[in-house]
Amino acid sequence: MRQEQVERFKHWFAEYTRRFLGEDEYVNAHLRLKQEHTSRTCEETLSLAEQLALDDSQKQVAEVIALFHDIGRFPQFAKYGTYCDGRSVDHCRLGVEVLAEEGLLTTLRREEKEWIETAVENHGRKSLPAGLRGQALLFAKLIRDADKLDILRIVISNYRVHLQNPVKFSFEIELPDEPRYSPEVLDAVMNGRLVDYQDLRTLNDMKLCQLGWVYDMNFAAGLERLRQRGFVEELIGFLPQTPEIAALKDLVLTYIDERLGRTPRLKELSEV
Repeated sequence: MRQEQVERFKHWFAEYTRRFLGEDEYVNAHLRLKQEHTSRTCEETLSLAEQLALDDSQKQVAEVIALFHDIGRFPQFAKYGTYCDGRSVDHCRLGVEVLAEEGLLTTLRREEKEWIETAVENHGRKSLPAGLRGQALLFAKLIRDADKLDILRIVISNYRVHLQNPVKFSFEIELPDEPRYSPEVLDAVMNGRLVDYQDLRTLNDMKLCQLGWVYDMNFAAGLERLRQRGFVEELIGFLPQTPEIAALKDLVLTYIDERLGRTPRLKELSEV
């Protein structure tokens, strides 16, 4: 891949996403949020790629994946008014369809096209397909880590605003904001299991699910950023302050610190 191709893709992204902006400011606010998220995910991706000592060609592919990873979100929200895949359409698969319909990847080498499509299609899955290998697995893992880092930044910021003035909060809340959380969701996170979105019943369940993302961070570099930014402590602060939640906080922070202490970056790359 050449850098001029990357720049062409960036220009296309800006033009394409502007198509969906209109007179509805509620829709516009959500779409601008995704534009900003895409930009920051690109930054996170390139920063992680640098720490992982990827070469220039790998960095270019990784940046294009980050640029396109949520391209399906724009037609999704414009048509359905929600980012909830369960109530609308699978945004990962839709993203691959958009790239195909626009003919964007036809100028790339076959393997580059496959790496990008694979990463876009799987970035939002509960877990990656077992059959991924080599570069396809590397890029899929990288976008998942970068995406989670910026999503956590966004949701924590939104939780702060929502807590201060829930009546005037202007972004979509997919689940009811109730004081309870589901025992099965707590149990999954306590035992290091990823949570199925279909099992979420309340906003607190979503917060627990997001807390559990620590178990799905692929690279120590990403997990270290999550720890340094205090995301765990902030998410815990938005949950009911029960003895169960206090125990969960200790468990999750201990897991992160132990993993960072015993997982060298070079070993992670050798296992990709």
